[in-house]
Amino acid sequence: MQISEETLKELEFRKIVEEIAPYCHSEKAKETILSLCPLKKDKIKRELNLVNEYLGSFSNENFIPFREYDDIETELKMLQIENFILEARSFHKIRNLSQLVNSLIVHFEKFKDYFPTLHRQLSSIEYTKEIISLINKVFNRFGEVKNDATQNLQNIRSQIQEIRKNIQENFDKTLTHFSQTGVLDEIRESVIDDQRVLAVKSALKKSVKGRILGFSKTGSICFILPESVIQHNVKLLEWVNQEKKEIEKILFNLTQNILEFYPLLQQYQNYIYALDVIQAKARYADSINAVLPEVSDTQEVNLINAYHPILYLTNKREKKHTIPQTLTLNKDIRILCISGPNAGGKSITLKTVGLLQLMIQSGILVPVHPKSKMGFFNKILTDIGDNQSIENQLSTYSSRLRKMQQIIKQADSQTLLLIDEFGTGSDPELGGALAEAFLEYFYDKKSFGIITTHYTNIKLRIEELKHTQNASMLFNEKTLLPIYKLEIGQVGSSFTFEVAEKNKIPKEIIQIAKKKIERDKVNLDKTIVRLQQEKYQVEKLKGDLNKQIDHSAEKKKELSNTLNSYKQKLVSFQKLYDEETKLNQLGQKFEKYIDAYSRGKSKRDIIKEFTKVLEQEKYKKTQSTEVEKIQTKKQRNKIKSELKKEEIKEELEQTKAEEVRTTVDRANKWMNEGKRVRIKGSSSSATIDKIEGETAFLNYGLFTTKISVYEIEKI
Repeated sequence: MQISEETLKELEFRKIVEEIAPYCHSEKAKETILSLCPLKKDKIKRELNLVNEYLGSFSNENFIPFREYDDIETELKMLQIENFILEARSFHKIRNLSQLVNSLIVHFEKFKDYFPTLHRQLSSIEYTKEIISLINKVFNRFGEVKNDATQNLQNIRSQIQEIRKNIQENFDKTLTHFSQTGVLDEIRESVIDDQRVLAVKSALKKSVKGRILGFSKTGSICFILPESVIQHNVKLLEWVNQEKKEIEKILFNLTQNILEFYPLLQQYQNYIYALDVIQAKARYADSINAVLPEVSDTQEVNLINAYHPILYLTNKREKKHTIPQTLTLNKDIRILCISGPNAGGKSITLKTVGLLQLMIQSGILVPVHPKSKMGFFNKILTDIGDNQSIENQLSTYSSRLRKMQQIIKQADSQTLLLIDEFGTGSDPELGGALAEAFLEYFYDKKSFGIITTHYTNIKLRIEELKHTQNASMLFNEKTLLPIYKLEIGQVGSSFTFEVAEKNKIPKEIIQIAKKKIERDKVNLDKTIVRLQQEKYQVEKLKGDLNKQIDHSAEKKKELSNTLNSYKQKLVSFQKLYDEETKLNQLGQKFEKYIDAYSRGKSKRDIIKEFTKVLEQEKYKKTQSTEVEKIQTKKQRNKIKSELKKEEIKEELEQTKAEEVRTTVDRANKWMNEGKRVRIKGSSSSATIDKIEGETAFLNYGLFTTKISVYEIEKI
């Protein structure tokens, strides 16, 4: 992909990566972000999916266990030096990195359905606890070598502990003894070179046997290591040296063991850098409400509610509203021409499209509606802003022509052109003609692009070409303030005289200016202004009407749902009422039998009457089942009848079609151009000019008309 550094600068792409970089945890990842450029076509979708999956983890419970880390770049370099021994801090960094990668492998394996691309990224990296186990055998969680790292170290440290205990006891005895003699200063003792010493008055220093290690600043105190601990200190120093040698030996062996995992550690480091870049992109995407649009392999741009990310964040910080833009470039509309007044938002719209295209092709999510669609361009060529060069003594126009010459050389069918103020810098009429020629050249090259212009001839030429379209930035004619909204399919006015009047330019000067230009051009500009205002009002009314229609539809749906709910409840209540009534009637009958039995009526008579009631209820239930069967049969017969009607209808349509075909066949035998005919039921004759399908064009001399061939007959 060909993107020049000048294009990246004009579209402010470097500002985007500078805003992403602080989200990285390591300097190496920051460097990767700051040097970011558009990727190759085959890598873009994978990179976008990685960032999108990471972004998705922010809004669900499957939070990715990624955290700050220490890189092991230095350790990897040191491991390649023969017989080099890593420090304790280095092993601590390697252990933390191994734990981090292992936790990520476990997490992505567990949630591989949620993070398929992130899971595949880790598929080639081995999960192992051996590195962590090797380091844990030597170091505790504070990064200190364990006493039991080896048996020899354990024995050495036992001896050191015993000697230190003896030193402590002997020093305490000496301190107690001299405290009673008055040779010690008030502070009694101090520490020099990690050794406890007696604080002896300098005048009485000869009273204490031992080694003098120093004096106080004033010289009044002499610090003496008592004779009772000197020999023990010598032994301690010997054992400490042995401890250092043993630790050095342990770390050497551990370094050699870790060296076997060098390729895997390299994989760990490279992977964690890559994931750091991904999470930085995802966190930036979250800050600008970015999403992954549909990514196409073809050259197209379909942006829905697209924001310029830098403008969006700036307005967000200042609590201002940002107006999104919607536009489309595809094989049907390859070039879009935006017109309208200055400071109306033309340039920012141009930059928005270019910047978002650079971002998506660099694996960065963009702030658009999720239903947006973005393709791939091999080249993005821009000409934005004033390129006047004092060093090269080039004027603005010469500089722009030089830039245009470079664009012409590179433009093809896979190029996206972004040209601001197309054709300006020279005589309006001549510059407009040259700009029109440029436009036609790019059109013939089948390039895609967005241009902004004030030239009327460019706007008119855009209307004439098949695969181009005009657009304008909306402008409030009453307040003469820009609305910053892009309107597709509408030519924009520059509002030259209106803006001049708004800025209190005397009316007589404006009138003189109007007289000095062609009347047709003024009328055209007025027409554009009027049409823009009318279209804006229509769109506003249309939007209000659509909102009312949607609101009415929602209310209607709510009422319908409520009515259906009440109907269902009514049916349920009716069934419940019928069942309760039936049970109540049966209960009354049982009550009647109980009363009769209480009054002395025979049990036999009561059972006889009860049996009769059972038979009646059984008959009712049977009749109810029969009624349901009859209704089902009627419904089945009704469906059969409907199907029969459809079959008859199809037969009639087929018969009619046959008759039509027969009529056409007969007509074709005599019906041809120049034949004299008349319309059925008419006495006027005409001549057939031509026949197209089932339509005949009749010539009556003074006029021609067209009519179905079935409505005419030969004379």
